[in-house]
Amino acid sequence: MRAEKPQSGWKVLLVLFALPLALYWLVPIAARLLLGIGIEAPQWAVPLVTGARPQKAPPPAMARPLDALPAESTGGFDGARAWEHVRQQVTFGPRPPGSEASRRTQEYIRERLKDYGCAIEEDSFTASTPVGRVEMRNLVAKIPGESKSVVLLLTHYDTMTGENFVGANDSGSSTGVMLELARLLCSTKRQLTYWIGFMDGEEAYGVWSDVNGTFGSRQMAAKLALSGELQQIKAVILADIVGERADLLRFKRESSSTPWLIDIIWDTAKRLGYGQHFVADETPIEDDHIPFIRRGVPAVDVIDLEYAHWHTPQDTLDKVCARSLGMVGHVLLESLPAVEKRGWSKAKKQ
Repeated sequence: MRAEKPQSGWKVLLVLFALPLALYWLVPIAARLLLGIGIEAPQWAVPLVTGARPQKAPPPAMARPLDALPAESTGGFDGARAWEHVRQQVTFGPRPPGSEASRRTQEYIRERLKDYGCAIEEDSFTASTPVGRVEMRNLVAKIPGESKSVVLLLTHYDTMTGENFVGANDSGSSTGVMLELARLLCSTKRQLTYWIGFMDGEEAYGVWSDVNGTFGSRQMAAKLALSGELQQIKAVILADIVGERADLLRFKRESSSTPWLIDIIWDTAKRLGYGQHFVADETPIEDDHIPFIRRGVPAVDVIDLEYAHWHTPQDTLDKVCARSLGMVGHVLLESLPAVEKRGWSKAKKQ
């Protein structure tokens, strides 16, 4: 029996040590040659050549909701875009005033308005509430017109205080509609000036009362009255809870609202083929339009308070319908010429 000669271990170690070094020096050279002659080098090798960090793939675009009406059929108003704004808000979670989610919502609104070329005015204020003093903030897009007379479009962006209350319909839906209207209005100059107000603090802390709720709109109306600007406001159009499933969507005429404004919006809805959603029944509702009504400013509230998931944790994104958002946005957009005509005639008389 013959004994085998032992292998030299140092040769194996040399190969294991030298191979990584060779690759470290040779790969960049090869990558430079490939890039130089227009051949795509492996992505993992590019940073070795350029020093740049590899780029992450952009997040996939959201699929267009299947129930969205084509924007060409709704006067350019895109219900799918409005729905995407709702989705973004819901990702922030519950958005009560003063919360981190509220600040993220403010930033989202601010960035979208900047994207659309809107001038933005903000009012940060402290509200006295049943739970103490709370920091709140109103944001207003201001779109100059030929006249200084103003049509004020309103929504609120806060949600009720409560665990898991994401407020997709209340107030995500109307905020989505107003952001989409801003996209369309900020790039045009109309007869009247337009302000689009995003109010904080509409929701009450506990039991609703004249001093518990509508904090943002009460702040805005009082501030405009003190500055003398309130007389420039010829009409207020408030939207709230406007995204329910299309077959359930029903807007009653709010009995405190100004009759001629109700008539314009309800007649426009009928003309556009949405009459079944804007019904003749009346109901009284306390909402962000009331502080303006009480100061003598014409105002209307477009709100579906028959929504089954109102003020519950079940008010989630799956309850919001892009088709409904498209219809509401279409009606509001097509109502504006008649509102302007009425406001223009009032402005000339003053």
